[in-house]
Amino acid sequence: MNKKIKTDSVDALFRAIVSLETKEECYRFFEDLCTVNELLSLSQRFEVATMLRDNKTYLEIAEKTGASTATISRVNRSLNYGNDGYEMVFSKMNARAASGDIEK
Repeated sequence: MNKKIKTDSVDALFRAIVSLETKEECYRFFEDLCTVNELLSLSQRFEVATMLRDNKTYLEIAEKTGASTATISRVNRSLNYGNDGYEMVFSKMNARAASGDIEK
């Protein structure tokens, strides 16, 4: 974990995020917290990660998401050398979808 981001303020933000229970609550909170562009950038990175995990090419990803090759490369680095955060979320989402708890 990056010690530079481990602060009381970040801890408080993450406590707020994990308190959210529905997609609607997420929309309401994140629309207040982020600008439209920030939220779209975050969702684009997540879509890029999903597509990389599905072995899509950079060209396919760029065409579908509009992400730059620099963004795709950064997300790819995180998938391969990061803290396994994407993989953890993918696993949790798949498990919840398999149990019928959330939509896939």
